[in-house]
Amino acid sequence: MTTRRTLLAGAAALAAAPLATPLAASALAAPSRDAAGPSLNDLAKAKGMTFGSAVSAGVIAGPRRDPRYTALLERDCGALVCENETKWVALRPDAQTFDFAAADTIAAYAGAHDMALRGHTLLWHHPDWFPQWLTNYDFGSRPATEAERVLSDHIRRVCAHYPQVFSWDVINETVDAQTGALRDTSLSNAMGQRVLDVAFHTAREAAPHAQLVYNDYMSWEAGHEAHRAGVLRLLEGFKTRGVPIDALGVQSHIGSGNQDDSVGFDTAQEREWRKFLDEATGMGLDIVISEFDVHDKNLPADPVVRDQAVADLGRRYLDLMFSYPQTKTVMAWGMYDPYSWLQGRWPREDGGAKRPTPFDAEYRAKPLHGAIADAFRAAPMRTALDITPANRN
Repeated sequence: MTTRRTLLAGAAALAAAPLATPLAASALAAPSRDAAGPSLNDLAKAKGMTFGSAVSAGVIAGPRRDPRYTALLERDCGALVCENETKWVALRPDAQTFDFAAADTIAAYAGAHDMALRGHTLLWHHPDWFPQWLTNYDFGSRPATEAERVLSDHIRRVCAHYPQVFSWDVINETVDAQTGALRDTSLSNAMGQRVLDVAFHTAREAAPHAQLVYNDYMSWEAGHEAHRAGVLRLLEGFKTRGVPIDALGVQSHIGSGNQDDSVGFDTAQEREWRKFLDEATGMGLDIVISEFDVHDKNLPADPVVRDQAVADLGRRYLDLMFSYPQTKTVMAWGMYDPYSWLQGRWPREDGGAKRPTPFDAEYRAKPLHGAIADAFRAAPMRTALDITPANRN
């Protein structure tokens, strides 16, 4: 989404991107909490859930490998998802080529450390994030047929390459946040909005045991009313047409708004959000917290004050989400502040580094880490989603 993240073009650029500079230890007003005790994933498993994180290939392998960060992942995570490496712009440098190298690094690392693998995303249906070759593709005299071939071939190839994936974000962000309408792309221009149905049907054939998810960034905050309504219309259409969808992915980038500096830190509409979740779960869908972090842009500079506010909002949000037994997977969008996608985007007025994840720049657990742990402890038990690779196709 153009207002929520920037995307590097190609797997090589993704792997080589510079990392944010860590905060100096002297910038911290007080020591952070220790991460002693059960891992976050152990606490999640005790309630029938899974906890994991997005990660980039560059911090796992190669010259920029960060062993202190991988130690955090290995301690707290039971699942990983590629932050960018399985998006079309990374996997598909041209119409003929599939470049799995960077994503394979993450998949291999997950397997070696007994972590499950989520998939993100088989189709980011947003024109700004199509590779240039797909935007300009000549679909010929039978555009609908050729567009379906291109899409189906991509999904089949990617699913076959990663049969261990237990949950796929099949479609990402096809609802316009401002209007609630469906976005148009070169694929939908060629074959109509049935592109979305085809993606799910093809994914079910290619990955029959995986959870199939529609993923988007509609939020509980003010200003997302049209977005939420549009997502519900999309889900209702899927169910009416018999599209094989299993879950709604709620990205959960909560906290300060990412567009308007006048937006406060906490503008949650909890009553409206519950109505939204009630409607989604009422369609028989599970809920995936797919990209959790807490944006602290509009909080005071004092890191102690910021960290507590982030933890308090995160705990309130997770308690609400965990009250739904359909919520079984929680994926942080990064575990360590310096690597967060929010660094360098929508900067704070004081120019300071952001603190949106469970661990600070000194690899120390922050109050948000404790809030996540406490939310899992307080969560009702539920029936777990099967994430074992043995049950993949």
